[in-house]
Amino acid sequence: MTELPRTRDIPLPDSHRWRAYWVCVAVAGLTILDLSKVNVALPSIEEAMGAASTELQLIVSGYVLAFGLTLVPAGRLGDQRSRTVLFVVGLSLFTLTSLACALAPTATWLMVFRMLQGVAAGIQMPQVLGLIQQLFHGAERGRAFGLFGAMIGVTTAIGPTLGGLLIAIGGPEDGWRGIFWMNVPLGVIAIALALWVLPETRTRSHRRVQLDPVGLVIFGVSVLALMWPFLFTTGSPDDDPARWWLLVVFVLGASAFVAWERRYEASGRQPLVPLGLFRIGSFRNGALLQSVFFAAIPSMFLLTTLYLQDGLDVAPVFAGMVTMGYALTSAFSSWRGGLLVERWGRSLVLFGLGVLIVGVGVLVLLALTTPSAATPWAMAGALIVAGLGGGLVVSPNQTLTLADVPVRSGGLAGSVGQLGQRIGTAVGTAVALSLFYATLYREEGSVAELEVFHHAYGTGMLAVAVLLALAFAVGVADLGARVRARRKRPVSDEPGPDEPDDEDLASGHA
Repeated sequence: MTELPRTRDIPLPDSHRWRAYWVCVAVAGLTILDLSKVNVALPSIEEAMGAASTELQLIVSGYVLAFGLTLVPAGRLGDQRSRTVLFVVGLSLFTLTSLACALAPTATWLMVFRMLQGVAAGIQMPQVLGLIQQLFHGAERGRAFGLFGAMIGVTTAIGPTLGGLLIAIGGPEDGWRGIFWMNVPLGVIAIALALWVLPETRTRSHRRVQLDPVGLVIFGVSVLALMWPFLFTTGSPDDDPARWWLLVVFVLGASAFVAWERRYEASGRQPLVPLGLFRIGSFRNGALLQSVFFAAIPSMFLLTTLYLQDGLDVAPVFAGMVTMGYALTSAFSSWRGGLLVERWGRSLVLFGLGVLIVGVGVLVLLALTTPSAATPWAMAGALIVAGLGGGLVVSPNQTLTLADVPVRSGGLAGSVGQLGQRIGTAVGTAVALSLFYATLYREEGSVAELEVFHHAYGTGMLAVAVLLALAFAVGVADLGARVRARRKRPVSDEPGPDEPDDEDLASGHA
């Protein structure tokens, strides 16, 4: 592997850096794809393996939960030692667990392998973000994150369509296995490319790796307590309300985690999460905005797919195709956003959110007012507009979020942001699904079936609208803070994007 010194500017030829970049981004897309393409396979898995509802829930939720739990420690470990090594380890484990999922003999084994697959995804994803931040800087970093956002947008949107297509090709009995089989050859190719083109990022240090074991346990319990009740919310009257008591455990755990990390840091050791990271306004606001954004958008896709399939009887493959317009336009605008963010900053994100909110409003209006035969086409058109706005949010916000974070903490900062996205998705989909299904259960039999689905979709999309409005408010607050900061000090005194260092994070002076 090419030797990569531990510096901010990496003296590699452009062609080499971009080859390494595309390997990272392709693997990230493969990882994110598994968050969405499996959803459409659940009916086939239920029919083929006789899976119970809890097992089906864990096949999806277990992946997300394991993904989220692994992100932060893997990001910290990559920052302390070698991002490239952890990237290859995570990718290899992801490939092996995909093979195991494809060969799973029972739903229980599939559930277990999916959780291990989530661990693998959590190991490799922080290294992707850390490597991108280390390979590029300045305007070039904005371009890199723009293309990264385009890839993530495309894979998120095409997941349901791809899953439905593989099931149609493989048949109702074993077609779902193709969803996992496709990862195996792609993973092997990606491993070979990673070993060939990724630079060596090993940190030369005589200090042993510090992962703060007590903090790691408290962190794991806290994240589990927060995500569990939302991941297991279906909107059914059979949902156990006792699960919400876990939020009390989360509050206690989060308080204990902050107290422990401060004590651990005061002793001169490296905490699992440097709390000074959250004193960087751009990181704090950007991470919050992307968490709320990812609470809204997957919920919008899920509700739209449910409405099309259950309300309008559209086949899964064609229901997935309705979202393809969003994927294409968001990919384009994400790429353009990466090129423009250096000039327009947070204003570009706010403009994107404004376009997205208009697109979502038109989407709901057309879904409720157009004739059933024309509704999928009309909704597809509205999603094309929404995608233009969505792409201007993802990649520019990613660039702004990490702009003031030191390169050596890039993996950790990226993993914290990814964790926020996973938690946001769990919370957003739980709220939206609860509103959608609660309306179906309440009105079923009292009005016409299509009207029931109209009400359910409209009610569920209210949650999406509130979340997008909240993201917009966070963006406005961040823009105001940036304007006030510029007025208080001369331009020459403003720190560069990479000036804060790990010591600054630890002491809170970033």
